[in-house]
Amino acid sequence: MPDNNTEANKIIVNKRKPNKSLVIFNIIEFILITCIVVLFYITIPLTSTKVLFIPKGSTSNIISYLDKSGFELNIVDKVVLRSLGFIQSGWINIDKNHLTKMDFLYKLTTSKAALKNVTLIPGETSYIFLKQLANKLDLSEDKLVKTYKKYAYKADGNIIADTYSLPYGMKEEHLVLYLLTQTNKKYESFSKKIFGLYDKKKWYYYISLASVIQKEAASKDEMPIVSSVVHNRLRRGMKLQMDGTLNYGKYSHIKVTAKRIKEDNSSYNTYKNRGLPKNPVSAVSLDAIKAAIFPVKSKYLYFVKDNKTGLHKFSKSYKEHINNIKANRGVKKSYTKIKAVESKIDKEAKSIMKTDVSKQKPTSIKSLWNNVK
Repeated sequence: MPDNNTEANKIIVNKRKPNKSLVIFNIIEFILITCIVVLFYITIPLTSTKVLFIPKGSTSNIISYLDKSGFELNIVDKVVLRSLGFIQSGWINIDKNHLTKMDFLYKLTTSKAALKNVTLIPGETSYIFLKQLANKLDLSEDKLVKTYKKYAYKADGNIIADTYSLPYGMKEEHLVLYLLTQTNKKYESFSKKIFGLYDKKKWYYYISLASVIQKEAASKDEMPIVSSVVHNRLRRGMKLQMDGTLNYGKYSHIKVTAKRIKEDNSSYNTYKNRGLPKNPVSAVSLDAIKAAIFPVKSKYLYFVKDNKTGLHKFSKSYKEHINNIKANRGVKKSYTKIKAVESKIDKEAKSIMKTDVSKQKPTSIKSLWNNVK
């Protein structure tokens, strides 16, 4: 009996050996097939917009949202995404229209926020800029305007002329507050470099002055000369009588006519009112602010654009001013922006604009502040 039992056991053992080999083979085969399927799956071509919105929520919710949006994602993608990392919510920059599914999943976890560059041109009004923001970032113009009116210090000049990189999906209120805050920081920094302090009320007097210069000057180097005319006329109690002040708000790009001058009763009409407008006319650059604080020393009271150069001819008397106007008659506009001969004042103006503001000192800081009511 024992011998028979031993022999039977051997037979049973021999019969089991082929089964183990088969199991191992099946496992390897399954792994290979799975790898092939996965490789095939992740190389499936996929089309996407370059800028994509990802909602807040769990990976499962995001997968469900993208699947409903036509990206055909499922549980396999969920596993892959979790192994790759965290999905950033908001508008992200995929940067490609055509990619594989694996590339797409990878970009969902690594792409940076989608940004749009928006430029506020020096001399442009907030009325036009808010329209531009609404159009470029697909936002509500009404909400932008309401938020701006709620938080802005003045009717204009609250956002400095610059190029801003703004993220898609930013709420109207957050966007306006961001622009106002960034501008206020720059204003404060610039003021402290010059005056050693920042008085918002008095600072905005120079923003108003700078906005007139911004509208009138034909070039950066001309700004301190235009500034001197504004300062001289204000000092004498003369009306500024400048067209640029009437290009405020919605009238930013509207030609100023005699009819408009007659009918406009706002403080922007410097043909009717003495002094500066109650609010800045437009957005300004740091160059215009600099020119407002550091005008050249001149006795100029008038200027008119020269048809030959596109720059201005400045004069001390009304008679000389009229002669400059007559000199333009019959002269074709070429606007070369080049002066044949530079005067001492031209060179002084260039020097002012080249000098670092931290190294410039107004003749009398006390008198500058005291002039502001």
